[in-house]
Amino acid sequence: MMDQRFLTKLKEFGLNSYEAKIWSALLSRGISSAGELSDISNVPRSRAYDVLESLEKKGFIIMKIGKPIKYIAVEPQEVLERVKQRVQDEAVNHAKVLDELRKDTILEELEMLYKQGVDVINPSELSGSLRDRTNMYNSINTMINNAEKSVVILTSAKELVRISETLKKSIERAAKRGVKVKIGAPVTKETKKAVEVFEKSATIRHVDSVKTRFFLADSKEVCFALLDDDKAVPSYDVGIWISSPFFVQALQKMFETVWKE
Repeated sequence: MMDQRFLTKLKEFGLNSYEAKIWSALLSRGISSAGELSDISNVPRSRAYDVLESLEKKGFIIMKIGKPIKYIAVEPQEVLERVKQRVQDEAVNHAKVLDELRKDTILEELEMLYKQGVDVINPSELSGSLRDRTNMYNSINTMINNAEKSVVILTSAKELVRISETLKKSIERAAKRGVKVKIGAPVTKETKKAVEVFEKSATIRHVDSVKTRFFLADSKEVCFALLDDDKAVPSYDVGIWISSPFFVQALQKMFETVWKE
């Protein structure tokens, strides 16, 4: 029962290796002592009591009243609901703490440090490699949120569908600020819903003559993908972010040429 795949899955409940072993051992017995569970799970007896105490605090087990001390397993479905509620509560509390930081002087100090750092950076050093598609979209999202005049997107059909979910809100907010958003991408049956998502916040035109993926903001920043979207795997997708008006304006001219065709 306690193969590696099984134990790895149990860690999704927020358990470490020993906790996962002890809990699964107790589930197989229903009720058991610390010594028995140690023998079944191969967890050292010196650690078994600490692990059981931790599981009890987390709501996975109940300590039976009486002597000798034994433990009762809580139904897995109930445990799942408890873990889910705890994760939600922690997320809400963490979000509140982060919101409070917006009002704290620490944020002003961090902003000051950041601006001082940016001032001493050579413009040629304002570039970075982005590994993993999630990191790419996080950077693009920041670019869009900071845009004041324009956002230009030239991308694939697949990516148009993806960004209709991942970048929808930031593009809508940009449009409300008066930022002009242009999107060039294949307009097909597959992208119809994605096009409808952006109809009110962006100008979209069918473009399939250039196979590329790039995002421009205010003719100053660009994030472009290095891999073919048809072959790229999300976790291995790679992008390059560059802050260079000279380079970005050249890409902007290329976009405008394609846009007019």
